[in-house]
Amino acid sequence: MTFQIRAISIYNENGEIRTVQFQMGSLNIITGDSRRGKSAILTIVDYCLGSDEFVIRGAALRNFVHVFALTIVKDDEQLFVARPAPVGKAATNTTFCVISQERGAPPPDYANLTFSMPLDIAKKVLSRFTGIDPSVQLPVARSPRQLSPSVRHGLFFCLQEQNEVANQDLLFHGQMDDYHRPALRAMLPYFLGAVDPERAQLEHRLKLLRRQLTEQQQRLEAAQPFQHPSGTAAGLHEEAVEANLLGPVADGHRLSRDEIVNRLRQAVETAVPEREPPAGEDPLSALSATRRDLRQAYSQTRVRISNLKTIAREKDDFLGQVREQHARLATLGLLRRSDPEMPTHDELCPVCGSRAPDSGQATQIMRRDLERLDVEIATIGDATPDINARIAEEENTLTDLRAALARNQEEIEVLGAGQRAAAQDDPLHRAAVVRGRISLFLDTMARNTQVPVEDRRLELATEIASLEEQLGSTVQEDLLSSFLSLVNQKIQAKAVALELEHHDEPIRLDPRALTLIADTRRGPVKMPEMGSGHNYLGYHIATMLSLHEWFNEIGSPVPRFLILDQPSQAGFPDETRDGGFGSARATLLNLYETIQSSIESLAGAFQVIVLEHADLDDEPFRSAVRARWRRSNGEALVPEHWISYYADE
Repeated sequence: MTFQIRAISIYNENGEIRTVQFQMGSLNIITGDSRRGKSAILTIVDYCLGSDEFVIRGAALRNFVHVFALTIVKDDEQLFVARPAPVGKAATNTTFCVISQERGAPPPDYANLTFSMPLDIAKKVLSRFTGIDPSVQLPVARSPRQLSPSVRHGLFFCLQEQNEVANQDLLFHGQMDDYHRPALRAMLPYFLGAVDPERAQLEHRLKLLRRQLTEQQQRLEAAQPFQHPSGTAAGLHEEAVEANLLGPVADGHRLSRDEIVNRLRQAVETAVPEREPPAGEDPLSALSATRRDLRQAYSQTRVRISNLKTIAREKDDFLGQVREQHARLATLGLLRRSDPEMPTHDELCPVCGSRAPDSGQATQIMRRDLERLDVEIATIGDATPDINARIAEEENTLTDLRAALARNQEEIEVLGAGQRAAAQDDPLHRAAVVRGRISLFLDTMARNTQVPVEDRRLELATEIASLEEQLGSTVQEDLLSSFLSLVNQKIQAKAVALELEHHDEPIRLDPRALTLIADTRRGPVKMPEMGSGHNYLGYHIATMLSLHEWFNEIGSPVPRFLILDQPSQAGFPDETRDGGFGSARATLLNLYETIQSSIESLAGAFQVIVLEHADLDDEPFRSAVRARWRRSNGEALVPEHWISYYADE
């Protein structure tokens, strides 16, 4: 037997502990409103069991919880596993605190937690606690690598997130990940008990030998042209004669391989006369030089446009600030008095308008500033049209340069095509090409001569035949088919109990496609084609329960728990507690009766934790509820006083 979950715990920075207890070998339900922390139960379990990422979501958990912990129990052994939240900008935290405890011991105090165990070591410790043999190596299809089973692979069959539990395209946890799918295909036969570890090693060896045999054949074929004069060497010799690099061979004389190679070396040493440069300037060179000048002018124009736009933008910003300051000082113009009996302007406060004999100096300063700002506004405003006109002029130049570059490119392409066509008919050009090919051939032959290819095909084929005879071609396939047949019977029995579509037809689990298939008279029907969320949900639950029943029968090292996140989905709000919703409510109750029946059949060896929004007042739902986290009662995974305490700070 492997482990079940006794409790999860969270710690805040102040050292306070919040623990949620579960009953082992039973159905456990946490029901409540949204955003109360229900779904975090699953992600905390995933995180504490060695997830490479910080999978926990929710502002309260990320901001106010500093340590996540899990208490797991196997027989009389108890393991406390704690993992801190990431610190600062870190994506995750890779240290653990793993403590072996007496069964029933409470979580240790925050001060007694020491986080010193690296992630890879923690995974190995948890895998051994699960009962997985660390020496097992399993081959992965279409890959040279091997995988060692771990507790992480066991979680494929233990977790069903909210977006997985009724997903028509995904049957297993993590199946969406491209990296996980090959591991799932490799691990399913192993956890079903259809893989002998020693046989797996031999199969991996057989796969590598077959690959080596293919590579050996390819290397020998690559070296083949150098072993026969009728191959590449002879063909190059004929081309060298046609290109006048070599003289013709006497009639009736058949050259040996060595003679052909020697003559090819002579052909490489033969000098090819250089073509006389054409009179006058090379038109292609002239076009290329023109293109360089155009590109340089284009770049310079773009820089000038960018600089002008920067000046215009800075001018607008400065002008806005000047106008704002001008508007503040312009109030002086509103305070002038035309009545001669009134005090002079310099005797009035420029702010409130009351008599202030000492305000003259301040008023004069403000007036001078206002006059200066008037001049600056006029000066900057006069410059604006000139800058805009210059930008427009440069943009027109840029357009002309772009068109000139396009015409230049067309002329280069036309001229280049003509020169290439002329070169094909040029004997000097053809001789140079043939000599280059011969040179490459001789260099390649020299490398193959220095490193001869050893023919190991017979040795590899003999070892492959021996392994194939030792393994047998269908032993594991037959064993897997047999075990899957027994699991399929369990799935179909639950499909009948849940009244799912195709429950009266053979249902089978496809280990390659990782889906369920119904074999009908019209042909195979895959799970995505079965229709309705009720069927998707029902087949997910039926498959997970059936697999765990089989795991228990054969003693497979898969953790003995299943966590389901909101199997009712959004169709069953908490009002179902008061009745109503007719057949939908009856369907949900039937689902829980099926889960309870599976748990009872395993007599305490299997635990199911359900995170629900619905709340039924019927058995077995009512007795399985461990907590109700609702806004009406103030209950949640993270205590409210933790949040308020940190918010006040």
